[in-house]
Amino acid sequence: MFYSVREYRGRKGEPKGIGWRDLRDLLVRAHIQLGGPIVLVWDNLRMHLAEPLREFIAAHADWLTVFQLPSYSPDLNPQEGIWSLVKRDIGNLAAADLGQITRAVKRRLKQIQYRPDLVDGCLTGIGLIMDG
Repeated sequence: MFYSVREYRGRKGEPKGIGWRDLRDLLVRAHIQLGGPIVLVWDNLRMHLAEPLREFIAAHADWLTVFQLPSYSPDLNPQEGIWSLVKRDIGNLAAADLGQITRAVKRRLKQIQYRPDLVDGCLTGIGLIMDG
């Protein structure tokens, strides 16, 4: 599991989320860090369907495989299970500012990274099984 967190503060010209270039760069960093192939299970977020990103995926098919989920299928999306774990942990957080929320989310995501049994549970819950 790998991730990127960005705070949106509503400033003029500030991006509200990550774009396809950010996602491309995250995938490259993850590939370098992991040193092996990456398999993605993607929903139909508009950014995932962007032509430049599709070209990037095709150009890196030797280490990058993408499975596209059917339209609106939260029951098949392992990300939903991960966010459920995060929200359960920070649900009663009385944050003083956005930074505190961001730190809590990052901390929980980092904890989940070190608990492969939790990630496996999210995959098994939707019918995907990790071998090896």
